[in-house]
Amino acid sequence: MPKLAFQSNSQPTIGVEIELGLVDGQTMALSSSCVAMLEALRGSETEFKPELMQSCLEINTSVCRTVADVERDLRGKLQLVERAADDLGLRLWWGATHPFSLWGDQLVTPTERYHDLVRLLQEMARRLVTFGLHVHVGVDSGDKAVMICDRIMQHLPTLLALSCSSPFWQHRDTGLQSHRSKIMEGLPTAGLPTLMRNWSEYVWLVNHMVETGFINTIREIWWDVRPHHSFGTVEVRVCDMPGNLDDVLVLTALIQSLVKKLSDQIDEGTYQHDCHPVMVRQNKWRAARFGNE
Repeated sequence: MPKLAFQSNSQPTIGVEIELGLVDGQTMALSSSCVAMLEALRGSETEFKPELMQSCLEINTSVCRTVADVERDLRGKLQLVERAADDLGLRLWWGATHPFSLWGDQLVTPTERYHDLVRLLQEMARRLVTFGLHVHVGVDSGDKAVMICDRIMQHLPTLLALSCSSPFWQHRDTGLQSHRSKIMEGLPTAGLPTLMRNWSEYVWLVNHMVETGFINTIREIWWDVRPHHSFGTVEVRVCDMPGNLDDVLVLTALIQSLVKKLSDQIDEGTYQHDCHPVMVRQNKWRAARFGNE
């Protein structure tokens, strides 16, 4: 695997990815209509993307400087998506799981990559009828990106608690506020990452996983937070997909501020008392179980 070069950003720019469900406008059941939606949105392939299941549509912002920029970007794209959905008799589902549609009824997006993932991961992949919020924040070096990933780990349970939106699954109240987070943890390269000291250690780990056949590409690392070398960002992936755009913007502002604060502390040489990984895992469980109660 080629050496990973981190494309540094001098400013804490923001990029946001939201995953929305596609539901039938009459029954509100999930609809495997992503291919039809992308055809209706043809010409905007970098902004609208498929996910593993055809009942999900991903909307990506451009690179933004402020949360106000993110809001303008997403509102404009959502208008396009809502018009296309209306023409197809569909509506958009905001939330991290669907309350009654069965995962076994969902169709996999017909690409080689997604079919390979299902062959490898089997039921763990087929259950991934979930929707998340991913926020990228620009960072000026790979070493700092890894250090921020380490330092932000103790804050991930709080971000999850603030975003919990998946209590229902398969016609049932699961008793959890974030069932999505538990589904994601069924994947071998998802959930909380390991602590890493610097960019070199991260690159070594990625290369080792590829060379041993544990993953095929770096895109198969789905940690709750990860460095993104080609974007030059720290990508926070722990959040459930909120129930509305306002909550997306609040979480985006919080994540950008948190990454900026941690970046400044690293520059200043400020010591941070790390939370033990066992406590982080315990806190994440509590966040998934109780939300922000």
